Amino acid sequence: MRSAAILAGGRATRFGGRDKSALVVDGRSIVERQVAELSAVVDDIMIVGARADGARADGARAFQASDRVRLIADIVPGCGPLSGLHAALTEMRGDRVLAVACDMPYVDAAFAEYLLSLAGDAPVVVPQTDRGYHPLCAVYTRACLEPVAARLAQRRLALHDLFADVPTRIVTAAEMSRFGAPSRLLANVNTPDEYAGLDALQSHKL
Repeated sequence: MRSAAILAGGRATRFGGRDKSALVVDGRSIVERQVAELSAVVDDIMIVGARADGARADGARAFQASDRVRLIADIVPGCGPLSGLHAALTEMRGDRVLAVACDMPYVDAAFAEYLLSLAGDAPVVVPQTDRGYHPLCAVYTRACLEPVAARLAQRRLALHDLFADVPTRIVTAAEMSRFGAPSRLLANVNTPDEYAGLDALQSHKL
């Protein structure tokens, strides 16, 4: 069994505190698009942190009664993506979890399958482009739970620093290009301007 975790516990300060997972892209909310793609490759989908503070749960609310999706609160709240990953690793039903940010509209099933297939190579599988690591579109195995918990306890919260603690399989831009343009596969929405700019990526699949 394999799991996926949509990390939805961020404050979205650059987007006015809105629930970015509920933003509509090409007729569907981002979270609906993500669940549809991830359902094709995993058995267990979690939306993590979406209701930890009772706010910005619009995107997750559609899945409250779903047997496909579980809503998971952060166990150690207020510590950013690392706390979301910690909750996902603790609660996942599979032996590996694909963690994605809730504001990535172009999560792709074939690319997700490829990342998950590489988890036998190392405890972490993470894309890397000229923008650096992309830890919120990456696979983590159970071997990551202890080092993640230790980092939380020490308040060493930078997620990309985890890769210094555990063996990591890097996925290059050239590898990603088999599944589409890396800029599209890894696109996320941090600001209203980035949301407005998604139109330029709609047809940029290859």
